[in-house]
Amino acid sequence: MRHPVTLICLAIVVAFVAIAAFGPLILPQDPLAQSFIARLKPPSAAHWFGTDRYGRDVFARVLLGTRWSLLLGLAAPLIAGTLGTLIGAFAGFYGGWFDRIAGRVADLLMAFPSLLLGILLAAALGPGFGNLIAAVAFAFLPRFIRVARASTLAVRSEPYVEASFAAGEHPLRIVLRHVLPNISGPVIVVGTLWIATAIRIEATLSFIGLGVQPPAPSWGNIIRDGLTNILGSPWPVVTAGFTLTLCVLAFNIVGDAVRDALDPDYRE
Repeated sequence: MRHPVTLICLAIVVAFVAIAAFGPLILPQDPLAQSFIARLKPPSAAHWFGTDRYGRDVFARVLLGTRWSLLLGLAAPLIAGTLGTLIGAFAGFYGGWFDRIAGRVADLLMAFPSLLLGILLAAALGPGFGNLIAAVAFAFLPRFIRVARASTLAVRSEPYVEASFAAGEHPLRIVLRHVLPNISGPVIVVGTLWIATAIRIEATLSFIGLGVQPPAPSWGNIIRDGLTNILGSPWPVVTAGFTLTLCVLAFNIVGDAVRDALDPDYRE
């Protein structure tokens, strides 16, 4: 919080969250309304970001697209972090065959880049926002498994865990009461950093037609639609691309700040 850049990016993140939550209530135009007369208009007082080839207000579409991008950006890491932390914690704590299977599956999935794995899963599941969240969450799952497992192996040898064993506590109670709270720091750091990646993957999948389906606006499909008439009106590409870049950059910097605050190695 001592760094001005972090505070500025935190304010930008809060602004994006507020837009995602309350943006549909303050839309200046109907983002789905088409007008042949208003096609490919430059920015003006009536249309702050101009209009696209269908005469739709780009500013309203970018505002509404914020909701889809942030919803996936928060939901996918949350789902992957919850499942991956539980799997990794139990694998690292109990060991044995479950640890070997979980480790091999995580290694196999991590051989694929997250974007490529997300594309494969989204194509297999088909279009739909629910399928998109499932695909991105599954693509992130092995990262959380590895982080949770490594942290659990370090925590498992701590004196307070050994004392719990000696006191006769049930292993499940030890995991829930002692292990999970003490590995939450690294998991939160990873989850914060992967929010920006999830937003970027959502935009990519929407750009190639596997994400949010038209006419619902998403930053990715706004850029795709704008490319078809970029010489006539570059404003959909420029504004949606800038908004996407600003959002990803802000979340990355905030994620780095969270890492610096929670990771003892970086604090030192």
